[in-house]
Amino acid sequence: MTFPRLFLFALAAPAFGQSALYFQQDFPAEEFRTRWSKIYAQIGPNAVAVLQGAPFERGFAFPRQSNEFYYLCGVETPHSYLLLDGRTKKATLYLPPRNRRLEQSEGRVLSADDAQLAQQYTGADTVVSTEAMRTNWLGEQGGVPATIYTLFSPAEGAAQQRIEAQASNAAISLDPWDGRLSREEHFAALIRNRYPRAKVEDLTPILDELRSVKSTREIALIRRASQLAGYAIMEAIKTTRTGLSEYHLDAAARYVFLAGGARLEGYRSITAAGTANIWNPHYYRNLSPLKSGDLVLMDFAPDYRYYTSDVTRMWPVNGKFTPAQRELLGFVLEYRDAILARIKPGKTVDQIRDETRADMEAVFARWKFSKPSYERGARLLVESGGGVFSHPVGLAVHDDGPYHRGPLKPGHVFSIDPQLRVQDENLYIRYEDVIVITETGYENFTDFLPSKLADIEKLMGGAGMLQQFPPR
Repeated sequence: MTFPRLFLFALAAPAFGQSALYFQQDFPAEEFRTRWSKIYAQIGPNAVAVLQGAPFERGFAFPRQSNEFYYLCGVETPHSYLLLDGRTKKATLYLPPRNRRLEQSEGRVLSADDAQLAQQYTGADTVVSTEAMRTNWLGEQGGVPATIYTLFSPAEGAAQQRIEAQASNAAISLDPWDGRLSREEHFAALIRNRYPRAKVEDLTPILDELRSVKSTREIALIRRASQLAGYAIMEAIKTTRTGLSEYHLDAAARYVFLAGGARLEGYRSITAAGTANIWNPHYYRNLSPLKSGDLVLMDFAPDYRYYTSDVTRMWPVNGKFTPAQRELLGFVLEYRDAILARIKPGKTVDQIRDETRADMEAVFARWKFSKPSYERGARLLVESGGGVFSHPVGLAVHDDGPYHRGPLKPGHVFSIDPQLRVQDENLYIRYEDVIVITETGYENFTDFLPSKLADIEKLMGGAGMLQQFPPR
């Protein structure tokens, strides 16, 4: 297995600095300009949109810009701002002055001192120091706008997604000895207080709609994140042995992420062995021993240059599926494959599910269920869809941007995640892949990752990382 090198875009440092200046090169200025033009069209000619970048990291966590800000300009400098003016169709990037202390921990990033380079890299019409924001910065270009758009939803950071961030913000606001507003709520309140005649609107729905269809460059990054996730799970499968623990498999997967150029994880590892742990969909402790007869479920993907994936497989600790495991996993795969066979642009999710539901009756007629509860679980999966059409995937694992509302479009990226539950035995069975809708059908980013049971058993016969390099 080979991985492409991660290329860094570095310029010679000026004489007074020691660090080279880094800026991402996955997205050119033209792509940002295209995104801005779509926002101008949505907010109209009497409004502006303003976004607030992420703050400094409080410690030595890997620095990372928020998804929303990165999506619109690619700038990773903390405490930056982006103003998109629908009246003039001009973009202004506000960067803080150069910060030597920041450079000691994060290296050289774009600052107000690099205005010309920042314009070149991002496509911004103007680059200004954030010091200028102390005055009437929103009213300098043609007066205060009638409407100011900003994000009401919480910005997503590393391994974050909106719904959990909203829950966290709600818990803080309800804490009687805390009660703080979220950063986004505070920013919107400041805008209202300082520009009381302007109407303040939520940019979130506009940005979500924009993010729902991925560009060619975004798809390439999600594809790579998916490939790393698939190779990582394959390494975990090969490493699996009775007597190891869940965290050994987690470690094998993380190695593949790092060796492949990822620096973060898209979400915490779900590496669950045994029915009690698997039953918890977001299990994370990863401490339990691997026991013969148990299944392992791994759901894990990297954050690869800000983009992630969402891939899940299940396999037997001892290398051989039991008859009951074959029965349930085999049915889930039959349903998954039937769904995939019907996916193409122009169809709706409901159409595909309805067509598949009718065709699955032939599968039920030939399938040998050993228990009535197993058949009930299988029928519930098919009748309800059982999560098979799951969430969008992109900058966040549960990405923002709907794909259910109408016909599927090329560039929609989402997970296929059929889930079968047998309540009385605490059985939870699922496989997950990430696909992109193409002009003619779909691409499964992890079609190389074994899913058929015989192929998984064959893969388990190889030596994994811990067998080749056992810990001392």
